[in-house]
Amino acid sequence: QQEVQVKVCINGMSSEADVPFTKQMRNATREIHSVSDALINAKLGIAMSEDRVWAEGLLIFYEVFKYLEGALDRHSHSLIGELDIPGIRRTEAFEKDLAYYIGADWKKDYTPRECVCQYLKHLKKLENENPYLLMAYIYHLYMGLLSGGQILRRKKVLLQKLRFFRKDTVEGMAVTEIADGSVFKIKRQMTEAMNHIAGEMDEDTRQKLLEESKMVFILNNKIVHSIEGAGAIVTVKLIKLGIFGVLAALLFTYLKKLLKG
Repeated sequence: QQEVQVKVCINGMSSEADVPFTKQMRNATREIHSVSDALINAKLGIAMSEDRVWAEGLLIFYEVFKYLEGALDRHSHSLIGELDIPGIRRTEAFEKDLAYYIGADWKKDYTPRECVCQYLKHLKKLENENPYLLMAYIYHLYMGLLSGGQILRRKKVLLQKLRFFRKDTVEGMAVTEIADGSVFKIKRQMTEAMNHIAGEMDEDTRQKLLEESKMVFILNNKIVHSIEGAGAIVTVKLIKLGIFGVLAALLFTYLKKLLKG
């Protein structure tokens, strides 16, 4: 039996057609987005104290952002160009951070891993068939970096304070830096641009964009899964905590006996 979706307007409530497109994108990806957030927190959250894991995270997303920024250039004459918000581009920042962690000549022997190549293959296919669908990746990835990147940056700053790090700058985190410091402003401009573009597109393209939005997080999850070492680092930390706990218990027992004796 075929289900029929009825859109109504009751007591002044808006129909689905009146819901901002960016909110429709969030609603369409809510479930897979939650899975992706949990995975990234598990993999990259630990990276704030482990440079090697953070560098791996930068490497897997570097090619994706680089490709999307190339697409912004190639389609600057179209509606896609409206998403090229001043200050949003990250390719140079990725390269600066990777040079900091891996070395100035990091590109010399670098080859993208297979899952990243598959991601890029999908993006190229979209660009050839319907470049407007790339906007799902541009919107979600940059909004994610603007939001999540600031959270990770604050964690890094907190760790530096706990370690009595005296420098005011956060080295190796250029990818999370916004020139004028107005993350909110750029996110607002991105949202407004996406909603305006959606208003200029036909319904079929809008629906395809909503479907492709889910694929953004599926592909993100695949490449994040490829980050090595995060699980081992967590295990080592737990072992260390366990050892410290045992030593603390032994010290307490010794002091207790000493005081009694």
